[in-house]
Amino acid sequence: MNTLQTIWTALTIPDEMLTKILLIPLAYVDAFVGMLFFTTILNINPTIKRKIIYILLYGTIGNILTFFVSNSYKVFINILVWPLLIFLILKSNILKALLSITITLIVTSILESIFINIFVLTLNISFQEIVQIPIYRFICAIIIYAFIYLFSKFIRYFKLNINVIENLSLKNKLLLSISIFLIISVLCLQFILLMFYSTIIPSIVSILNIFILVIYFTISIYSIINISKLEITKQDLESANYTINSLTILHDQVRSFKHDFDNMVNSIGGYVVNEDMEGLKKYYNQLLEECNKTNNLYALSPKVINHPAIYHLLATKYFEADKLNIQINLNVFLNLNEIEERMKIYDFTRILGIILDNAIDAAKECKEKILNVTFRKEISNNMILVIIQNTYLNKDVNTEEIYQKGISSKENHSGLGLWKVRQILMKNNNLNLFTTKDDKLFTQQFEIFK
Repeated sequence: MNTLQTIWTALTIPDEMLTKILLIPLAYVDAFVGMLFFTTILNINPTIKRKIIYILLYGTIGNILTFFVSNSYKVFINILVWPLLIFLILKSNILKALLSITITLIVTSILESIFINIFVLTLNISFQEIVQIPIYRFICAIIIYAFIYLFSKFIRYFKLNINVIENLSLKNKLLLSISIFLIISVLCLQFILLMFYSTIIPSIVSILNIFILVIYFTISIYSIINISKLEITKQDLESANYTINSLTILHDQVRSFKHDFDNMVNSIGGYVVNEDMEGLKKYYNQLLEECNKTNNLYALSPKVINHPAIYHLLATKYFEADKLNIQINLNVFLNLNEIEERMKIYDFTRILGIILDNAIDAAKECKEKILNVTFRKEISNNMILVIIQNTYLNKDVNTEEIYQKGISSKENHSGLGLWKVRQILMKNNNLNLFTTKDDKLFTQQFEIFK
């Protein structure tokens, strides 16, 4: 009985060291619950191994800071270390990492303010006592973690994820980053006020501050989602315009073929009657060129190129090349959505865009302007192939040096395009790019393995 009484007494009186010891396992609970929350709401999907490493490392760092760093500095160090762990271990992009800590800090701060004020009002104790008395600190932390955990399950059940961050433009990503910085600054000031002036500031002011913070947080997230949706709509409209443009040209060419069909047959008949095989071959090649252009326009369809980002990129480059009188031969023999199962579509479109830009720049200088683009799959190797071929003038181009930083065979170019491609390839062990050339065509063969 005396032992229980001693334990209870120790738990109900201010004891900073005992409080820190009780919080050791809670540091790992905090890491798990926080990770579950922001990975759910931002749709981050790390492997189980990465999750375990993150929980162990974040919890350990939290315990080290608790024992060796004062609370005032601990918050700021945590804000610096936390996004780095999310970025490096959970393999999130930096914007999602910053947004992860912002959303989690806001929700945690709101819950802490609510429950601390409840404790203060109902138990008639100060903020310092809640922080220093082990049993109060422990109970308060458990309640907050329970609410965050239930909130995470609620988000997952009703699918309230934020899935549109990747579609933001660079300008809006910058604005969002500034907004995140301001929110974190406000949260730090809120923590300082709560820690040092809780006995002076009336409860009604703290509650009002929480209410304003909730409204600001809600409006910010709502604005981010709407901006992203507007950008997606803009991209869809641009894709629709490309589709309409290609269908209009295709319709006009089919009408032209139909109108000229009799003349074509008579022309072929004239070559046959006169047994002019050379003239027939020349006429056939010209006719075949027109047929290929019609076939390519048919291939330039959202039904064939069934990934919106890839379609938008290919349509842009197609019409850009067409204006330069480059003959484009486009062949798609696979479901392009399979690419996203093997690599980030952002990285793929960057690589494809850089290679196509180089191919167009090279082909436009040639007398015979040809650009071949082929998407196909090798079943035996479970490999997706993207082959881009173009005519080129500089037969002395070094296929190894072009990947070095600052090396370019084109005037007024930085030479960073293919260097950036090489950097992306080095980060992924399932990607290869082979560069070859012959007397006519320069070939880039991009291989994507499972």
